[in-house]
Amino acid sequence: MTSAKHDELPNERARQLLKVLVERYIEKGLPVGSRTLAKGSGMDLSPATIRNVMADLEDHGFIVAPHTSAGRVPTQKGYRLFVDTLVKLKPPTGKEIHSLEEQLSGRCEDIKSLVESASSLLSSLTHLAGIVTVPRQPHPALSQIEFLPLSDRRVLAIMVVNNEEVQNRILHLERDFSADELRQAANYLNQEFAGRELDDVRRGLLAKLQETRANMNQLMADAIQIASAALSPEESDQNAYILAGQTNLMDIADLSNVDKLRELFDGFTRQRDILHLLDQSLAAGGVQIFIGQESGYRMLDECSLVAAPYEVNREVVGVLAVIGPTRMAYERIIPIVDVTAKLLGSALNSRF
Repeated sequence: MTSAKHDELPNERARQLLKVLVERYIEKGLPVGSRTLAKGSGMDLSPATIRNVMADLEDHGFIVAPHTSAGRVPTQKGYRLFVDTLVKLKPPTGKEIHSLEEQLSGRCEDIKSLVESASSLLSSLTHLAGIVTVPRQPHPALSQIEFLPLSDRRVLAIMVVNNEEVQNRILHLERDFSADELRQAANYLNQEFAGRELDDVRRGLLAKLQETRANMNQLMADAIQIASAALSPEESDQNAYILAGQTNLMDIADLSNVDKLRELFDGFTRQRDILHLLDQSLAAGGVQIFIGQESGYRMLDECSLVAAPYEVNREVVGVLAVIGPTRMAYERIIPIVDVTAKLLGSALNSRF
């Protein structure tokens, strides 16, 4: 789990009281007072001592008093200390893990269905929004490519990757191509590049273009032009994600601001910002947590994102996450995200 440095860390007594305060606030959603802390801490402390510790925690930015309430609530800094060093995780039970394994491995016929199932499971288990990026092929290789002419200088490219995944893309080219020209271009590309990884094919096309531009015949020039368009990386192809349960967020009091919700839902639709945040978790060695403004995106200022990468054959191919309010049950959600990532990777192993 991601950790961060904390300046001016409180002493053990203050840490224990902060832990109780965060747990009670997550549970009830109400400011926590000295009397509640005295009962929940298990320490024999006088009311005056507790008030002094609370004042110290507030001075250092870990808690704050909302309005004129006598109680306190955790700040973003308080939540960060809690999730990094104080939270007591509650892993799913053996029965829950077995149920997850069955649902991820039993019913899904293809990779997309498996990702959809994982996203729905995250949402149903946490009652928040579940999100899973579509897995990137670890070593995508070109098996076959075909082209079909459309109208208005458009061509449909049909590409088979790793002998099983079919990708379709509409290309906008500089001129119209006949069916015969497209067939010859496909034959050339299949003969030259079939079986090679897509990145290698892109490099090969570029090399041929640079090396033989002066002496290139029209067939090669056409083939390279069409193939370059068909094989150019597209964000929508490589980074799409499946989102489930976003409407759960509409029922959470902490996220009741209509403008904030609209901004968050717009972000879900655009995908780009969420994907950029998830990409930061690709290289993380386990669970990554962004609390409030730590994400760097205004739409998530009042949210937390708990993410974990998932692997196929020991290679990271995607990320899954839960998005909800900063006042979420981290002790449950962190293990759920972690376990689901591992189980999704195991289920995908047999499909890649």
